[in-house]
Amino acid sequence: MFFPYYFDPTMIILIPALILAMYAQFKVKSTYGKYSQVISRNGLTGAEVARELLRQNGIYNVTVHQIGGHLTDHYDPTRRVVNLSPQVYGSSSLAAIGVAAHEVGHAIQDALNYRPLKIRASLVPAANIGSSWGIPLALIGFFMNSQFMMNLGLVLFVGALLFHLVTLPVEFNASNRAIALLDRGRYLSRQELGGAKKVLRAAAFTYVAATLVALANLLRILMLIGIRRDD
Repeated sequence: MFFPYYFDPTMIILIPALILAMYAQFKVKSTYGKYSQVISRNGLTGAEVARELLRQNGIYNVTVHQIGGHLTDHYDPTRRVVNLSPQVYGSSSLAAIGVAAHEVGHAIQDALNYRPLKIRASLVPAANIGSSWGIPLALIGFFMNSQFMMNLGLVLFVGALLFHLVTLPVEFNASNRAIALLDRGRYLSRQELGGAKKVLRAAAFTYVAATLVALANLLRILMLIGIRRDD
């Protein structure tokens, strides 16, 4: 089977996943934007809720810091820091409280030695290499008719895919913990809790979309290998 040297016949596989990923980004931004305008009745900021939740769960070796950027919130297990963006750290919105509680959920996972979190952390180096070099090596191997380079790209990219797959239970579990903590501690009313849930669900959807993009790229590599074998 012949394809011009400049044409990647597998791109058609990636297009639906990319469209879904773009929709997921739109959804999380619009949902976050909506509920960032709804102020909670308790008046606590995201940082205050995060510190209180950490204390209530007996976690005293994790600090809460403000970092720059927009929606850059994350938990750093190496430094044991809940990093919150300015929009979350100092805001009392439903979105801010939901996101802050989600990051505390990761801190709780760490304190409990939640295995998927540990596995994800161990996969970071492989994910960085695989996401950067997997597809390029496979494409270069395809156009240069190098089976070795395509196989190497496949092996490297599997590391990135595994990272995405392990990320799903980690993120869903952190969100479930967050909602349970906010509900049990009466930080949000039942109606307010619904808004926080929508924010976290929209955020979780971005991880699902990213995993589907990774799966589509894996299929692309496998298809490229199959095409070359048929030539």
